[in-house]
Amino acid sequence: MNNFQKLGEGLPVLQLMFAIQQHQKSASIWKDDTYLRDYPQGPFGDCESIILRFSHLSGLEGEKALAEDPQTFDQHECIDQPVFKLLPEARGLIFNLMSFVQGERLGRVIINKINPGGVIYPHADSEAHAGYYDRFHIVLNSSPGVDFRCGDERVYMETGSCWWFNNKIEHEVLNNSATERIHMVIDIRTSK
Repeated sequence: MNNFQKLGEGLPVLQLMFAIQQHQKSASIWKDDTYLRDYPQGPFGDCESIILRFSHLSGLEGEKALAEDPQTFDQHECIDQPVFKLLPEARGLIFNLMSFVQGERLGRVIINKINPGGVIYPHADSEAHAGYYDRFHIVLNSSPGVDFRCGDERVYMETGSCWWFNNKIEHEVLNNSATERIHMVIDIRTSK
């Protein structure tokens, strides 16, 4: 496989899943930030997200700042979002991965949920972003029937596994299972 690489399995994801479930009982952490779902013509209309780290400017604000001052605006700078403090259980998974891949800079961290029957529509990430960061997935919940396609390759990523994948080329996800597909998506700058 050229577009996917499995980095590990058996990661301790249950503590984070339990924390997410506890917080969703008292608040709608899946619905607090709808940036990805509402992005015009975006591929994430079927997703709900918990955005742990993202740019300090929203998408349109960031695009404007980059256009106005491309020399000083760092489009790759990400900061912890308030919800990250609610889910400290994510930190160990993130920073163990950073150490494993010898990461130099942490970018976006987003937990995406696709309900049964949902999709992430075919798309490729922008060259500016995908060329700067490597994209990793830690699988928090999945079942057979979830189909992740990247280029002409397809994989099923089991719960507790960690993967690198090539987000520079077209990819999509179909959740044909009976359970929610929940992945923590982590962007890490590595020396290449």
